[in-house]
Amino acid sequence: MVKVGLLARIVAKPGKEEEVAAFLAGALPLAQREEATTVWFAIRLGPQEFGIFDAFADDAGRRAHLEGSIAAALMARAGELLAEPPRIDNVDVLAAKLHG
Repeated sequence: MVKVGLLARIVAKPGKEEEVAAFLAGALPLAQREEATTVWFAIRLGPQEFGIFDAFADDAGRRAHLEGSIAAALMARAGELLAEPPRIDNVDVLAAKLHG
């Protein structure tokens, strides 16, 4: 059961929107390898704004994700792709419907 999550908001630099979209779509295999990541969504919120929502059973899974390969890859390219640092919020999952 998922109990905690992360909501990250990402703003692309002008002209880098499609590179950010491709980067996020390309991160799916990394998320699939994370055993503690129950759900992972990369979303587009607007022309320059993107998001990642992921959920975990516990804080240990959430911490492992924040220390994992997706976060490292994003931060390695942040100066090139992002207009501002990612805004990452810890969230509590109140209810969830997951379908395999």
